[in-house]
Amino acid sequence: MRIELVKRKEHSELMSLMSPLIAVGLTALSAAIIFAISGVNPALGLYKFFIEPLTEQWSLEATIEKATPLILIGCGLAVCYLSNNWNIGAEGQFVVGAMFGSILPVMFPSFENSLTLPLMLICGVIGGALWAMIPALLKTRFNTNEILTSLMLVYVAGLLLDYLVRGPWRDPDGFNFPESRIFSDAATLPEVFGGMMSLATPITIIVALVLAFVLAKTIKGFEIRVMGESPRAGSFAGFSAKGLTIFSFALAGGLAGLAGTMVVSGSLNQLLPTISPGYGFTAIIVAFLGRLNPIGIIIAGFVLALSYIGGEGVQSGLGVSNKIASVIQGLLLFYVLACDTLILYRIRMVSRRAANPAGEVSHV
Repeated sequence: MRIELVKRKEHSELMSLMSPLIAVGLTALSAAIIFAISGVNPALGLYKFFIEPLTEQWSLEATIEKATPLILIGCGLAVCYLSNNWNIGAEGQFVVGAMFGSILPVMFPSFENSLTLPLMLICGVIGGALWAMIPALLKTRFNTNEILTSLMLVYVAGLLLDYLVRGPWRDPDGFNFPESRIFSDAATLPEVFGGMMSLATPITIIVALVLAFVLAKTIKGFEIRVMGESPRAGSFAGFSAKGLTIFSFALAGGLAGLAGTMVVSGSLNQLLPTISPGYGFTAIIVAFLGRLNPIGIIIAGFVLALSYIGGEGVQSGLGVSNKIASVIQGLLLFYVLACDTLILYRIRMVSRRAANPAGEVSHV
């Protein structure tokens, strides 16, 4: 007896739309079980994790702050995945973008004018794009696996950041702590809407809306979808698989680098050995939960941001391990992928009976 997955000839569009909601519901049910096993009232745990962050202004602001880089990185990753390029290294591209964006305020602290912040953001985009180009070029030139190369570069980027903040970029007035100098006011993102959020959030929403238009209404968006679904058909149409690989990785890396620069020039206001709680990896979940659609990614980004704030809430309020947020994020990705798999495929049980040498097949 064995289990096989057989591709369905047709799949339900309704179930495709409902899949993220089903995944969220199953994740909430699993979270309740985890809370119960931990000795916590499941209803209270779910309230503190998913609802309480939405009831107070400070937690709403924190949720928006966490959602912003997730949305920006998730939009870039969606382009990669739609074009059948598996970029798993957005975390490294985020870190390198933050380092490139910090060159001006760290190495040239006296450079303070209206051009400081725009130049920082541009440097961040360039840094993230260049880092993402490494696995892209390795794939197009040597046919290497982009999953492995992009993932390994995450750890290289982390070590480079650690070296800089403990070595040449360490603040000379920082009492030997591993951190860069504090950024000047000219290198800090301004707050908007009465201080509820920084300029990073409007920039992110604008980028997501522009990208949604590009994917839905332009030739480039058509090329991305065609090459992702049928590379052979795309090649007949004159599209270049190698060119699209480089484009998609550069775009994803650039957006991740922009997110990194906006984080260090916003909430952190300096470089630290750890500048991300795993935004690059969590953004993978955001991209799939948002159905690889920038509009859906905006919503998914806020849902995943709740897991960070909710995780802190249940840790401080209920004494639950701070790792619960990562567990719930992982469960959410599992359920999203599981739902999508069952939408596209059906399960077939294959049994071989001794009485029938040819074997019989039973379907479910």
